[in-house]
Amino acid sequence: MKIHHTAIVDKKAQLADDVEVGPYCLIGSNVKVGSGTKIGPHAVLDGYITVGKNNKIFTGAVIGSITQDLKYKGERSYVKIGDNNIIREYVTINLGTKKGSSTIIGNDVLLMAYSHIAHDCVINDEAIIANAGTLGGYVTIEQKAVVGGLVGIHQFVRIGKLAIIGGCSKVVQDVVPYSNCDGHPLRVYGLNTIGLKRAGVSQDSRAHLKKAFRLLFNSGLSIAHALKRIRSEVPNCPEVAHLIEFVSTSKRGISR
Repeated sequence: MKIHHTAIVDKKAQLADDVEVGPYCLIGSNVKVGSGTKIGPHAVLDGYITVGKNNKIFTGAVIGSITQDLKYKGERSYVKIGDNNIIREYVTINLGTKKGSSTIIGNDVLLMAYSHIAHDCVINDEAIIANAGTLGGYVTIEQKAVVGGLVGIHQFVRIGKLAIIGGCSKVVQDVVPYSNCDGHPLRVYGLNTIGLKRAGVSQDSRAHLKKAFRLLFNSGLSIAHALKRIRSEVPNCPEVAHLIEFVSTSKRGISR
């Protein structure tokens, strides 16, 4: 291990042999860090944390601090971070609130500077949270979603797969997969066409999604009636099936 002489690493911490720890870092006793991970200067990793392989944690990031949820009673909770993530300067990631709960970061996630991941959030693979993006508790970000800078996301909201949210937006309801969104409060403006193309979604599937979006957002139908029409009129494909499942299971309602 390459541990700077000014870093404070608890003897009980479990670090792989090639982990790098920069100057003035603090690593607590219940921290586990996988091979190839690099931890920059002044970072703090404390609490019950598992960090996977080949992560890059930049200056001043604070991972594993206790939740800001006032319901927290001091019980053991966790942060679990996968592989190949980039956690930029001064990102904060809190522990879960309830006993045994976890805040979870998947693989290949980019958390830009000053973003905040509150208790019990789940961020799936290849998602991006831009600078100062703020997630309330229990937020779920699905695969390859992009959250713009200075976006505020209300607790319990879900952001669907491959959705993209413009900077400074206010998000208080679920954001459907594959959507292009912006606003205060947030509005859906259409498909994230560029994101779908980059993800290799076929032209046929994009056309099916476009028809489903028209029924869902531009037909004047209720959500239940729109879903019924989508099921009967739009050819099935994995993307349309996921859209239907996401909307039909929404508890907060969807952004319109």
